[in-house]
Amino acid sequence: MGKLSKIGFLLMLVLTMFLAACGSEESNGNTSGGDSGGEQKKELRIVTDGAYAPMEYMEGGEVVGFGIDFAKAVVAEAGYEPNIEVIGWDPIFAEIEGKTADMAVSSITINDERKQTYDFSVPYYLSTNKILVPENSDVKSGADLKGKKIAVLNGSTGQEVAEKILGENNRDILKFADNNLAIQELLAGGADAVIADNTIVEYYTKMNPDQKLKAVEDESFADEFYGVLFPKGSDLKPEIDKAINTVLDNGKYAEIYEKWFGSQPDVETLKAQQ
Repeated sequence: MGKLSKIGFLLMLVLTMFLAACGSEESNGNTSGGDSGGEQKKELRIVTDGAYAPMEYMEGGEVVGFGIDFAKAVVAEAGYEPNIEVIGWDPIFAEIEGKTADMAVSSITINDERKQTYDFSVPYYLSTNKILVPENSDVKSGADLKGKKIAVLNGSTGQEVAEKILGENNRDILKFADNNLAIQELLAGGADAVIADNTIVEYYTKMNPDQKLKAVEDESFADEFYGVLFPKGSDLKPEIDKAINTVLDNGKYAEIYEKWFGSQPDVETLKAQQ
């Protein structure tokens, strides 16, 4: 082997070792921006109302509640990171329809009208509407609300129930941006009743006994089921459905439910709705 050939050989050897070292650094590094243990999980933008205690509400500058714990558990099971943003009730639907958010978890009842515009996950919560009235009210059922002023969350199933009782576009149906405002209207004397999900009505009366309100049940009010809301045609829905069923089956859902409601959930009824 000649002198030039030896030099060429040495240069090639150095170059090969350099490239191998670079490749090793790249393979051991984190090109996705996370830690060295693996790729960073994809973040999902999840929107919620944040004024619906005990489901989703603000406490100490942080959004908490059953729905929030549920969302975090499901998203983690699916292998994602949650970025939960409180944006209010009406904007939820605009953001999901416009595909500026990945999903919404905000006690949203699954119904046929909404299915025309959005996709829903499998059901994750059983609910029904109840009537919130002062303790001295003579209201014993929905029929007793005829001729009275009813405060509701705008665009909610509570509004739909009120419209079945009083008629659509009735001026005695007072629509608000969130349930807290509807309840404040009742307390101020501007409404005779509030119609809202049973969990919200029961929680409010329990947490505010000094306000002397009571919950009235009407057995004619239909059962409802909450679902995660997605943009129409979302590729994320099958993954989240699978994750929901996993947390329903492995006991995580029951753990979260027990934490917030002090009882065990009817998982069989939820799964029967699938």
